Amino acid sequence: MRSDSALRLLFIFVVTALLAACASMQRPEGGPRDEAPPVFVRSNPRPGQLNVTGNKVTVEFDENVTLDDAMNKVVVSPAQRTTPVVSAVGRRVTVELRDTMKKDVTYTIDFADAVKDLNEGNVLDGFALDFSTGDTIDTLRISGMLFEARNLEPAQGMVVGVYSNLSDTAIKTLPLDRITKTNQYGQFTLRGLKEGKYRIYALNDVNRDYHWDRSEDVAFYDVTVSPSSEPAVFTDTLVNVAGEDSVVTRDGTRFLPDDILLTWFNEGYVSQYLRNNGRPTQRTIEFEFAAKADTLPIIKLLNTYRAGEDISKWTVLQANPTLDTLRYWITDTSLIALDTLLVEARYLMTDTLEQLSMTVDTLRLVDKNAKSRRRQLEKEAKEREKQREKERKELEKQGVNLDSLDAADTIPPRPKALDFKVSSGGTQDVHLPLLFSSETPVARLDTVAVTLEQLVDTIWYPVAPPVIRQTDSLNPLNFYADYKWEPGSKYKLVIDSAAIYDIYGLTNDSIAHEFTVKRLDDYSSLSFNIQGLDGMPAVVEVLDGSDKVVSAAPVKDGHVKVEYLSPGTYYARLFIDRDSNGVYTNGILDSIQPEEVYYYPKKVNLKKNWGIEQSWNINELPLDMQKPQEIKKNKPKRKRGEQEEPGEEEEEDDFFDDPFMNSATGNRFNNTERYDDRRRNY
Repeated sequence: MRSDSALRLLFIFVVTALLAACASMQRPEGGPRDEAPPVFVRSNPRPGQLNVTGNKVTVEFDENVTLDDAMNKVVVSPAQRTTPVVSAVGRRVTVELRDTMKKDVTYTIDFADAVKDLNEGNVLDGFALDFSTGDTIDTLRISGMLFEARNLEPAQGMVVGVYSNLSDTAIKTLPLDRITKTNQYGQFTLRGLKEGKYRIYALNDVNRDYHWDRSEDVAFYDVTVSPSSEPAVFTDTLVNVAGEDSVVTRDGTRFLPDDILLTWFNEGYVSQYLRNNGRPTQRTIEFEFAAKADTLPIIKLLNTYRAGEDISKWTVLQANPTLDTLRYWITDTSLIALDTLLVEARYLMTDTLEQLSMTVDTLRLVDKNAKSRRRQLEKEAKEREKQREKERKELEKQGVNLDSLDAADTIPPRPKALDFKVSSGGTQDVHLPLLFSSETPVARLDTVAVTLEQLVDTIWYPVAPPVIRQTDSLNPLNFYADYKWEPGSKYKLVIDSAAIYDIYGLTNDSIAHEFTVKRLDDYSSLSFNIQGLDGMPAVVEVLDGSDKVVSAAPVKDGHVKVEYLSPGTYYARLFIDRDSNGVYTNGILDSIQPEEVYYYPKKVNLKKNWGIEQSWNINELPLDMQKPQEIKKNKPKRKRGEQEEPGEEEEEDDFFDDPFMNSATGNRFNNTERYDDRRRNY
């Protein structure tokens, strides 16, 4: 009995303890954060498997996974006409190929950085699976990096591919033989290549046809490439559970070339056609073309007594420099009064063969606001008549002679003044001209009626006035006055009334504009001594924190000085001005590479009355390390919960750590040499 009682008591004690433990709600102790990406366990087919026949591929990992934008990131090579179905459930990822499998072909499924663990979001970057439908498998690879040519932004998610067909026309008509996509660093690795010669391209394949259309972004490599491999020893760093690291080496294979540098550009091609036309106001006619043009359209009037006359006879042209936006100001008042003008327009348009050919349109230019404007004028006239009748009755009560009043009333009111004004503000940069704008095209400006005074102590003294000129021969609304302003001085510009006439006979009211010129010590300057140009012409651009150009100057004898900069934080970029036109020039596919760009890898803080001079070797750092992180837009995504490390934003005198390694080979891209070689070829 004692033994039964003892067992009974023991049972009650155990149950009570368990219930107490269940009722105790406490926060579980946290362990170290999981920062490891998923680990590949197995797949069907296996990596490198031969004679594969099924169209479904499964891959298993050591933990639950999810996919990030699989439709765009997961790439099957050779390219598939029908998009594969990619899904993830638990630890398994499934890829179902919907195209018929080709015989004796090496297939590569490149997951890029689409696979990540479900809980922490740790990304498995660069994971790919190769298998073959034949008795052999192709194992050669080509690796490199892709940047935007103009600003060295890493190209993320762009298609990179090769052709064994070395014809220049292959990229325009045939799908790429083998493809991959760039990762978040702009890196790429093309896998499953045979021995042989290839041409390498990259493109922003908007319509997913795996060849280049003229409106798409594109990059090309100057020479053919023959992939190869060689034995290599790689160094790894292992960390044990205690956090201690050790360096180990392992044998492996290095695939070459692994340092291809591509820079993408856009030729700016747009099919030419008349996008829009009309008569937005009573006085103006507008034509908008889809692309820039070298010549003006031929436009003739078809109705009224001026039928057959060219548009230049009865309008004044206002156009942008690229001649794709044209505004014609009608000067004939009888034509202005008409609601509809009928014109014949002859212009160049892109035909079905993508060639420019002359086309002829008959266009009705309707003043759509004419009816509403007439109704408004009639309404205003009736209101004026009512007000006038009211005033007449009041005057009759007061005994005023209405006949004399009516006679005086026949004097027309003063016409509206021309709206001509100074666009510059009250503070004037010492190196810039005054700017002016007009509401309507100016026909004449009397320079004799322009005076300038300078304030000395408290007295205004007359000085030689500036000459006001039209800014652009195609824009009769904008004007400027260049002058050698005295820093820190105060000026007063006066333009007499009726000194300016527009094409409709309106004149200006008197204009008086007072302004103060900045002092020289309000500015800063930035100078560079440039090395590595090898005698090539170059232009340095000073940039703001948004990577936008603030000022620019050509490099002369290895030196450049950019003056009149306001205090602030700046960055610098240099481009090789190969055609010596002072403007950055894009490339032409398979013919001309875009002009090369380099970044000064440090920010520069300028203060008032400072002049900073820096040495800049454009080849000192590899190209992918040159652009400062602060102005880089395509930055790698941070892991979930990852915060910016203190001090991650470097000071202006510090260089950045190297974040870019070839994930396929473990080697660093030696792309600056490739870039420099390409430059020397021109």
